[in-house]
Amino acid sequence: MKTIIIGGTFNPIHNGHLYVSEELKIQFGYERVLFIPSNYQAHKSTSELVPTDYRIEMLKLALRGSTSLVDLCEIERGGISYMIDTVKTIKEKYKISNRVGLFIGDDLIKGMKDWQNVEELLDSVDIVVAHRESELELTTIIPHSYLNNVSINISSSDIRNRIKTGKAFRYLIPEQVYAYILEKDLYSKDVS
Repeated sequence: MKTIIIGGTFNPIHNGHLYVSEELKIQFGYERVLFIPSNYQAHKSTSELVPTDYRIEMLKLALRGSTSLVDLCEIERGGISYMIDTVKTIKEKYKISNRVGLFIGDDLIKGMKDWQNVEELLDSVDIVVAHRESELELTTIIPHSYLNNVSINISSSDIRNRIKTGKAFRYLIPEQVYAYILEKDLYSKDVS
C-alpha cells in the first residue's frame, strides 16, 4: 500500500494539514496517510507544547471518518523525534519494502540537509513538498516532488497566538478540535 508520512507536533492540528493529506491522495495516489505526532522535534521549541494526550486526542477527533491514520510511534519511542528512526519503524511495522513518502512544507526544505542521517533518510523516502511560504518551487539539492496545492496561510503557532490573544480561530481547525480546545481551555494559559 502506497504510504506517506505527515509528521509534526500538531499543536494543534488544523485544516491546512487535512487539506494537504487529501491532495497527497489525489495527486500522488497515496493510499495510506499516516499522521505521526512527534514526541519532541529536534529543531523546535517545546515551550508551547501541550501535553501529549491532548495532541493525540485532537488528531483523533480531526481524523474521525477519514481514511488517514494516527500512528504514535514517535511518542511511544520517547525522546527526541528523528525522522530516520520514524521511517525505519513505519517500514517495519507496516511491512513496507518500497520507499515511503515524506511530506514537508517548503519552509523546511532548506534546513533538511541538517537532519539526522539525512543521506540514509533520502535513500528510504520520496520527499513531497507543499507550497507554504512560497508560490514558487524552491530549488535544493534534496531530491523532491512538489504538490500542486493552494497555499493556505495557517500555522499551529498562529492558531495558538490567536487563542491567547482572544482572536477568531474557529474555522481554521476542524469543528471537533475547536470544541475540544474550548472544553479543555487549551492554549489560553499554561496547561502543562
